Amino acid sequence: MDKLINDFSFGTFFWMTVLFLGLLFLLKKFAWKPILDAVNDREEGILNALASAEDAKKEMQNLTADNANLLKEARAERDSMMKEAREIKESMISEAKEEAKEQAAKMIENAVIAIDQEKQAALAHLKKEVAELSIGIAEAVVKKELSSPDEQIKLVEGMLKDVTLN
Repeated sequence: MDKLINDFSFGTFFWMTVLFLGLLFLLKKFAWKPILDAVNDREEGILNALASAEDAKKEMQNLTADNANLLKEARAERDSMMKEAREIKESMISEAKEEAKEQAAKMIENAVIAIDQEKQAALAHLKKEVAELSIGIAEAVVKKELSSPDEQIKLVEGMLKDVTLN
């Protein structure tokens, strides 16, 4: 250290101090400010990115909740539509059954009426045939003018054998 004190020069010290201060001034003006600005910009960008990530996270939670609500509403709507469809199906089936019963009753009623009409027509035809047969027998009996009742009975029985009923 003695050597350092012995070789010390105030001129060199003065110029080294001036150069050092000049270097500090130049560094402050041209290097420190851009470096600090870059660091501050980087810090601000990181904070903005963190804020954006937090906002995105909140938005994602809101979207998830909204999706859950929409899914719940969609399921409720689907269930109500299915219930309504079942009710419509059941009402259509019951209406079809009622209509089928009514048509069956009408068909049965029409069939009964038709059967009665056919029965009445058959009875009328049968009465007509019996009347014609009776008149024919009476005519034959009168024409022949049979004197004995045995001959009349034989004649009637013979005519009855000849007649065939439908």
